[in-house]
Amino acid sequence: MPALPLITHPRPESILAYRGGESISAGRFLLDARALAARLPVGAHVLNLCSDRYRFSVGLAASLLSGKCSLLPPAHTPEVVRQLCAFAPDAFCLTDDPDCTLELPLLLYRDDADEAGDAARRDAAAAEFRVPRIDAAQLAAYIFTSGSSGAPLPHRKTWGRLVQCVRHEVVRLGPPGRDAAILGTVPPQHMYGFESTVMLPLQSGGALCAGRPFFPADIAVGLRELPRPRVLITTPVHLRALLAADMALPALDLFVSATAMLPVNVARAVERRYAAPLLEIYGSTETGQMAARRTALEDQWQLWSDVRLEFIEERCWAQGGHIEQATPLADVLELRGQNRFVLHGRAADMVNIAGKRSSLAYLNHQLNAIPGVLDGAFFVREDVPASLAGVTRVAALAVAPSLDVSAIVRALRERIDPVFLPRPLLLVEALPRNETGKLPQHALRTLVAQAAARAPHLFA
Repeated sequence: MPALPLITHPRPESILAYRGGESISAGRFLLDARALAARLPVGAHVLNLCSDRYRFSVGLAASLLSGKCSLLPPAHTPEVVRQLCAFAPDAFCLTDDPDCTLELPLLLYRDDADEAGDAARRDAAAAEFRVPRIDAAQLAAYIFTSGSSGAPLPHRKTWGRLVQCVRHEVVRLGPPGRDAAILGTVPPQHMYGFESTVMLPLQSGGALCAGRPFFPADIAVGLRELPRPRVLITTPVHLRALLAADMALPALDLFVSATAMLPVNVARAVERRYAAPLLEIYGSTETGQMAARRTALEDQWQLWSDVRLEFIEERCWAQGGHIEQATPLADVLELRGQNRFVLHGRAADMVNIAGKRSSLAYLNHQLNAIPGVLDGAFFVREDVPASLAGVTRVAALAVAPSLDVSAIVRALRERIDPVFLPRPLLLVEALPRNETGKLPQHALRTLVAQAAARAPHLFA
């Protein structure tokens, strides 16, 4: 592929971002990126921890302009930083947190907000508006898996492959996704957040939003500050919270959800309440985005046009298009023609009890579809190994303030085979999900161990 533009905004005054209620032009963005590139220290790898999405995006652009590679981990705990240092000993940290204490060389992001409205600066932005082109083969980032099921692993992403993937997303989202103001509830360091809240606006002529609202009221405030068309990039956890809070939102043109399978009843409830379509994205850190569906209307996923799926020794592999090499998928898929499939859940989540098969994803779907259940998750009982007990046993956690255990179990009996009923079912105040809505295994084990210590008879 040839060199590809850093941004696709046609004019220096085109709006590229919204931050603190103010708009930021494409010309200003390029000036900020070039100024930061001149400040970057020696070192080929940039640990970009800016939580402000605009600053993160400037950091990404500055790294690309200076030939550096961004490191995007799922967290920045001491253990993750230790692993990053082993992976990239020359790494330094770009941060907008003045209290950052990471044991790495630090570069604090510096805003030039006092100059932003200066006429001379605007004139400079217009005069110097030359959109850089980045070699498609240039290594843009290493993005790390979430670590929800183990240690985070790095995956290389070239600029060309990232752009190619996101251009397909623009086509799939349709008119609401072009030239839109995009508000995201997911961090830019996560693969989904990186593609859909940073790369998407940069490559669609749209505008990213610097903030990352978490609570329903904050999401509503963030959307009210934006012009239409408005797009909310979010997760099933945040969508459930919006519905539970009965939160009124300004008119939206599109919802986009990913990171976990979205229950059909939630998708339909969102579309009814907010009168906007909802698209669900399928992908992974390894492959990037590769398919989408309108969950309220269809159960089949449609692949990006140049991606192909193939079964090799009973495992599904993805290849073609932006996927640099054939990649095994962690999910169980059922192909429906050349470009469609049905998702049955993760291969590692398949359970077999008394000769009957199901998946944790399917069981979670049925649990979360029960009215009154705000959140819930099945898990395999690790304290009763199948090799010793003869069969696998599953248990479940549920957040359901208005229900008791017996009511949930009765509802489950109508939805799943009795062999998969949870033993036990535990009611909890909240599940320890991370900021993208995933349930890390170590956090789940800790919560289960605490419950077992409080009520050991339930685990007998």
